[in-house]
Amino acid sequence: MSKTFTTKRMLQFGDCDISGTAYFPAYLDILNGVNEEFWAHLGFPWHEIIWKQRWGTPTVHISSEFSSPSFFGEELQFDLTVIKIGQSSVTIHHEISCAGEKRWSSTQVLAASDLDKHCSIPWPNEVRAALEAVCVGRGPEQASARTRTAEWPAPTLGKGE
Repeated sequence: MSKTFTTKRMLQFGDCDISGTAYFPAYLDILNGVNEEFWAHLGFPWHEIIWKQRWGTPTVHISSEFSSPSFFGEELQFDLTVIKIGQSSVTIHHEISCAGEKRWSSTQVLAASDLDKHCSIPWPNEVRAALEAVCVGRGPEQASARTRTAEWPAPTLGKGE
């Protein structure tokens, strides 16, 4: 499996302002769809983890830099890389381009969250293994996590990593 997940999205009319320029809040909605596709690619489609397993991956931090405008009708390429895995968080970086020209980038932290108790939880072993397989960083956080049990741990109270 490649360490970079790549997908494409066409900028639709509704993603743009009256001048045909991409409207930045629409970018975040598109980015959410890219994340959903990434999790399905890893084997954890949101409709399964949210409705059946009752956990999710809400965004807890996001930062973006806009380099160049994008326009209605353009096809954007999204390259997503996992750069850090914490006990209950994952940091991903997105590079977005059009025809090889960088348009914007974003770094995002997602947290594993129990949807019923509304608190962070450690990654299940199978999720952690899938994230580690595509993570470009291999720091101590990743190495020490390999000893966790294969079962869902009990949810923790308070904030995760």
